[in-house]
Amino acid sequence: MVTKLTRYAITLLLLAAALWIGKTVWDRYMESPWTRDGRIKADIVNISADVAGTVTDVLVRDNQVVQKGDVLFVVDRERYASALAQADAVLATQRTEQGRRGKEAQRRANLDASIISTESRESAAFAASSASSQVQAALAARALAQLNLERTTVRAPVSGYVTNLNVHKGDFAAVGAAKLAVIDSASYYVVGYFEETKLGMLAQDDKAEMNLMSGGTLHGHIESIARGITDRDAATGRELLADVNPTFNWVRLAQRVPVRIHIDEQPKGQLLVAGTTCTVVITPHSAAPASPAPAAKPAAAHPA
Repeated sequence: MVTKLTRYAITLLLLAAALWIGKTVWDRYMESPWTRDGRIKADIVNISADVAGTVTDVLVRDNQVVQKGDVLFVVDRERYASALAQADAVLATQRTEQGRRGKEAQRRANLDASIISTESRESAAFAASSASSQVQAALAARALAQLNLERTTVRAPVSGYVTNLNVHKGDFAAVGAAKLAVIDSASYYVVGYFEETKLGMLAQDDKAEMNLMSGGTLHGHIESIARGITDRDAATGRELLADVNPTFNWVRLAQRVPVRIHIDEQPKGQLLVAGTTCTVVITPHSAAPASPAPAAKPAAAHPA
């Protein structure tokens, strides 16, 4: 009799344990806000030349650490220095012409009306005004030549890491053609792609834990939640009308919504690589232990 009761008790205990484990696993995977679909991200600045010409010098290597303002490469500086000298010569010529026209206009303005006609006096004034405009144009051309000369030296706009280096000495740099990229070392963050069924469990400033697949753990908080994703079924037909699919799949997969997570502090020595994956676990504010409420003060007695 005792043996049979023992068997029943063990069976009931095993069943209870199985139910408890099943409930725990269900809550862990289905009811808690977490996702394996997390990505390390960073701001990537594409670097290109603002002036066209032959690359005369490259001062960085691929994957090198650079500081803001460091020289990356130089484009045909001699050509643009010559253009600046030419602009200086044109400006000097225009200033000389401005002085000559101004003195001529002043001299004619001081002559008696019986000696010089009004038309001649006005023509001299117009010529002086035109010469002043030419000086302003020459100043603008010189400023542009100076700017182009400065832009021949391409510098790092942010501190970070050089990547995808695709420029070498002797290459021709076209305006706007990206030659390398700089990953901003101060801009790393995490994007977790959460199923839409779990969005109700998320809120701004909720604590987040990111377990990197490469090893290591990061801590942060939810910075923002995306307010829209692409609707793949919202195509447009030839008549600019909605092209609606006549069939509907009864098995509906939950859409994934990007959630941006700010990294509160990067562990010292932890290597972060943009594009790598991680698991993101969110601790909602409702799950955090609440601070005890202050005790209510007793109501003051009122005289009858």
